[in-house]
Amino acid sequence: MIRVLNFFCVALMGLSILALYHVSERTRVAQMELGKVKREIRETRANIGVLQTEWAHVAGPGRIQELAQRNGMSDTSSARLASFDALPRRGEDQPLNNSPLRNASAEAPQSSAALAGTPAVRPTLSPQPISDRTGF
Repeated sequence: MIRVLNFFCVALMGLSILALYHVSERTRVAQMELGKVKREIRETRANIGVLQTEWAHVAGPGRIQELAQRNGMSDTSSARLASFDALPRRGEDQPLNNSPLRNASAEAPQSSAALAGTPAVRPTLSPQPISDRTGF
């Protein structure tokens, strides 16, 4: 009877060793995966920082103004109101007839290139890459 009890104790000890080895191996694999994910997060954050800096450069007001001037755009055709008092009140039946508000136009003037017969540049709906590195 003692030999059978000793055999079961040795077998139980062997199973415990295998179970502990299995748990330690799973822990090691999980730590490696966690390290990989942390590296990917650091790289992604660094890329986001680069993209934010590049976007700030691309969408900067100075650059937009320079591109607008280079392509013949100007803001002189935008309508400006002297005050809100010039607008008619709600419910008032005042026709606008010949007031500056009636004569305001939202049409952009034609550029000199369009007048000369060359086709005007039209915006496209497809994205156009700005940078070769990031594709934005």
